[in-house]
Amino acid sequence: MRAASLARYLPAEGIRLDVLTTRNPSAVGTDATLLREIPAEVTVHRTFTFDLPFAVKKWIKRRITGAKSPSAKSATAGKPNFLKRMLQDVLLPDPQVTWLPLLTYTARRLVRKRGIDLVLITTPPFSTVLLVERLRKSFPGLPIVIDFRDEWLSTNFDLVSFVFSVSERAKSVACVAEARAVTDATAVVAVTEAARRQIRSRYPQQPESKFHLISNGFDSTRLQRSQTPSVPRSDGKIIVTYVGTVYTSTEPTSLVQAVESLPLTVKSRFLLRFIGHVEEPRFREALLGLGEMIELKGYLPQPEALAAMNETDYVLLLNHDPLNVGGKFYDYVGGGKPILGAVHPQGETRRLFDEMKAGWWAGIDDVEGIRRLFIDAAERGNSLAVDFQPDREKIAQYDRKILAQRYARLLHSIAEGGHEDTITLPTGTMQEP
Repeated sequence: MRAASLARYLPAEGIRLDVLTTRNPSAVGTDATLLREIPAEVTVHRTFTFDLPFAVKKWIKRRITGAKSPSAKSATAGKPNFLKRMLQDVLLPDPQVTWLPLLTYTARRLVRKRGIDLVLITTPPFSTVLLVERLRKSFPGLPIVIDFRDEWLSTNFDLVSFVFSVSERAKSVACVAEARAVTDATAVVAVTEAARRQIRSRYPQQPESKFHLISNGFDSTRLQRSQTPSVPRSDGKIIVTYVGTVYTSTEPTSLVQAVESLPLTVKSRFLLRFIGHVEEPRFREALLGLGEMIELKGYLPQPEALAAMNETDYVLLLNHDPLNVGGKFYDYVGGGKPILGAVHPQGETRRLFDEMKAGWWAGIDDVEGIRRLFIDAAERGNSLAVDFQPDREKIAQYDRKILAQRYARLLHSIAEGGHEDTITLPTGTMQEP
């Protein structure tokens, strides 16, 4: 969605945009209707990739790790089998590396044919950072920007369950790949200040001016903002909706334990709806263990998923990651619904939560704290409209159109050979170029 919003809004900022992507992407789901929002003047180039479909990769990963069920998790220990060793040695830094030869050839051709002034590489897939070194060899003076939608090395291997290989060799290849890319890049952009600082700390020999922050955000044209929280339902039910993928970084174990421990009179009032792909069978089993109070809706096109937020009393946020902030957080605050959050207590999500007064949170591993969140939500009732007072002025700064305008200023500055200074936000947080 970050890349799509840039493609949607950058042309209005004096940028002629060519997009190079795949014809057969490997993804949890696709929503072709979003293409209608891309301006006609954006030229999209598609190439074939040998990457396997997402479901096939997940099946292979389960086969080579032996993790066929929650109880089989320990089977990953020990010496890897031949297939696993081969994949770990070849498909690095990720399976999308199979796109690299054709990606490199096509990118070089487009730079020459289309008179490209600047290349913006958005990642993940993290293998696309390998393109930086290849382009730099062909075009020594070409401005190249790496856009890290997720911080790679510090949290990705531990928290993101769809990382294909977490071997020591995979980590070593990733470290080398990032270091070369950052060295050869003109600028590096992160989506949270914590991630920007983390990436920057690994390369103290690089100038501070190379590292920038442009946050993720929400699209106000797509969201139907709820101006006031919904009034209590006549049947007393409280609907709490989660939108997004459930994977290691958002795994729901502590949530399930907290909800299971609620008094029956409180527990019976809640309906938890999960919209999106559930990555691990063990997560699905845990959620389904909540019985009638859980609904797993599966993947829905974005308009349907966002519309479902308007039918809910609270939206649910889960995040173990101290550096990265899930995209759903911005859609939640942009939609105006109060959040019940179980988040890393020292993380970026918690910081933004407090800054925007987005709702109520507890530590992601604090079962008793999460339990209290739900009890308080049940008791809040008619007082919700008074108690929930988000800072709409601060939230408005995260509109994708505004963020794209900031991004455009940065790209213009880089393309023209300038070094734009960082801009201090009204909130006092670090630079938002």
